[in-house]
Amino acid sequence: MSTRIRLQRHGKKGKPFYHIVVADQRSKRDGRLIEKLGTYNPNTNPATIEINFDSAVNWMLKGAQPSDTARAILSYKGVMMKKHLLVGVAKGAFDEAEAEKRFESWMSGKEKKIADEIAGLNKVKIDTAKEKLKAEKTVKEEKAKAIALKNSQLKEEVEAAADAKNTEEPEEVAESTEETTTEETKVESTEEVVEEKKEEETASEEVVESSEEKEAEKTTTEETKGESTEEVIEEKKEEETATEEVVESSEEKEAEETTEEVVEETATEQVAEEATEEAVEETKAEKTTEEVVEEKKEEETASEEVVESSEEKEAEETTEEVVEETKAEETTEEVVEEKKEEDSAEEEKTKEA
Repeated sequence: MSTRIRLQRHGKKGKPFYHIVVADQRSKRDGRLIEKLGTYNPNTNPATIEINFDSAVNWMLKGAQPSDTARAILSYKGVMMKKHLLVGVAKGAFDEAEAEKRFESWMSGKEKKIADEIAGLNKVKIDTAKEKLKAEKTVKEEKAKAIALKNSQLKEEVEAAADAKNTEEPEEVAESTEETTTEETKVESTEEVVEEKKEEETASEEVVESSEEKEAEKTTTEETKGESTEEVIEEKKEEETATEEVVESSEEKEAEETTEEVVEETATEQVAEEATEEAVEETKAEKTTEEVVEEKKEEETASEEVVESSEEKEAEETTEEVVEETKAEETTEEVVEEKKEEDSAEEEKTKEA
C-alpha cells in the first residue's frame, strides 16, 4: 500500500482551509484518511501552518510520498531538512549531535528569513497606509480650498447686496421723512385747531365768571329788591344759554370743517385710484389694439405669401407646358424629316430600278 501526504480541502467557497493528512493513494480527496498531521490556512498573510513535526518526520522516514504542495509546506517547516539529516546519521556520515546542531543553525536562519519577510510585509502595509493618509489629506485640503473659495464668493456677494441696500435706504429714508413731515404738519394743524377751541372755551368761561361776579355784587346790593333780582337772574341765565349756544355752534362748525377735510381727502384718493385704473385700462386697450393690428398684418403677410406661392406654381406649370409643346413640335419636325428622307430614298430606288 502506497501512502501519500496530501491536503484535504475544507472551509467555504472562496476561503479554503486545508488539513494535512496521510492517506492511501487510491482514496478520494475527501475520503478516508490514516492520520491528520496538521492544518494549512492560505487566507492569512503569511499563511499559517500548524504541523505535528515528529509524526511528519516519522511518516517521511517510512517512505510516505508528499504531494507538491505538501512537500513545499514540509520543507518550509524543516521536516525535509530533518529527514535528510537523519538519513545521513543512519548512513554514518555524522552523529546525532552534529545533525541536531546543523538543524538548529538551519532553523535559526530560516526563522530570521521569516521574520525579515514579516517585517517587510508590515513595512509595506505601513507605507500603503501612509500613502492613503497623504492622498486623503490632499483631497481634504483641496475640498477645504474649494469651500473657502465658495465662502469668499458668497461673502463678496452678500457685501455687494448690503452695499446696494445701503444705497437704496437713503432714498427710502428721504421718502419716509417727507411722509412724516406731511403727517406732522397735519398733526400740527389739528393741534392748532384744538388749541383755538380751548382758548374760546376759556374766554367763554371767563365771561361767565365775570357775569356771575357782577350778579353776586348786584344781589348783595339789591337784596331788598326781590322782583328786580329775579329779573337779573333770568337775564344771567339767558346770557349763559346764549354763550353755551355760541360755544356749541363753534364746536359744530369745527367738527363740520374736519369732516369736510376728511371727505375731501378720501375723494381725492378715490379720484387718484380711478385715474390709475383708467390709465391701466387704457394701456390694456392700447396693447389689445396693437395685438389686433399685428395679427391683421400677419394675416395679410400670410395671404400675400399664399398668393405668391400660387403664382409661382402657375408660372412653373406654364413653363412646363411650354417646354412640353416645344418638345412635341421638335418630335413632329423630326418625324416629318424622317418621312421626307424615306420618300427621297424610295424615289432614288425607283429611279435606279
